[in-house]
Amino acid sequence: MTMNFLAIAIALAGAQSYPDQIVKIVVPFSPGTGMDTIARAVSPRLMERLGQAVVVENKPGASGNIGADAVAKARPDGYTVLMGANTMLIASQLYKNVPFDPVKDFSPVSMAAWGTLMLVANPKAGIKSLQDLLDRAKAKPGAITYGSPGIGTPHHMAMELFSQEMQLSLLHVPYKANAGYIQDLLAGEIMVGFLPVHVASGFVKADKLTALAVGSSKRHPLLPNVATIEEMGKKRVEVDLWYAFFVPSKTPAAVVTRLNAEIGTVLKMPEVKEMLEKAGLDAESSTPEELSAVVRKDHARWGSVIKGSNITVE
Repeated sequence: MTMNFLAIAIALAGAQSYPDQIVKIVVPFSPGTGMDTIARAVSPRLMERLGQAVVVENKPGASGNIGADAVAKARPDGYTVLMGANTMLIASQLYKNVPFDPVKDFSPVSMAAWGTLMLVANPKAGIKSLQDLLDRAKAKPGAITYGSPGIGTPHHMAMELFSQEMQLSLLHVPYKANAGYIQDLLAGEIMVGFLPVHVASGFVKADKLTALAVGSSKRHPLLPNVATIEEMGKKRVEVDLWYAFFVPSKTPAAVVTRLNAEIGTVLKMPEVKEMLEKAGLDAESSTPEELSAVVRKDHARWGSVIKGSNITVE
């Protein structure tokens, strides 16, 4: 009993003095990615708010699983923070023998930003609307090709969810990176695909791609004339990308509360919002409870898509 009281007292003392050392934000992907952009926009301003150095460390590998696992196993003291995303919920269910649980092994801190995916078609495909795509896909199952930057990427999973909800059979052509995928989509080598709205908008405005729908709950200001899938009278298919901050589970509630408040303040700063907008991201904070609800819902949803389409990655 005494030991328990001692452990609680030490934890409380640590939470009250937090932070008294460097805070590390682990980005489980390479520099230049959406997660990295957010972490580097937030870190210098979070440093000012916390009064302690905040450093960003890139730990890429296994679609983000290596960096996430490192944070899951770190001391739960608030000095190791994960810059996570919904891809973590996908990758952890795609790979075999993943050594962490994305729901149980992290304490949600705050949402960071949202990114919108848009469904587009190459004009050569002759698909001028969402209804066109549905009609042609149902008339000739497997004849419509779509691409993605790789198996398990948000672009791939978005189309798998869309296909399942609309009961379509489409042919997936996975690439090894964004560049090859976008190049072949623009060349008409593949017919349709999902792209982040900030990537798609320039091609749509130049008539190099046809916008079919946005995969979010509301229209995006970059292309306000493009309707959502639900607005077109179809099932609601939301495939937004989201990014968020997490700490290891069992991190003291007082530390989570402090981080949540400071990150929330930073995300509301006009210069941070502007930096993220340029990267096609909409800054938005949340409570830990709101983020937890999104995590649980998306973990189950993407797990269902992965099982339903029998998707695996070696």
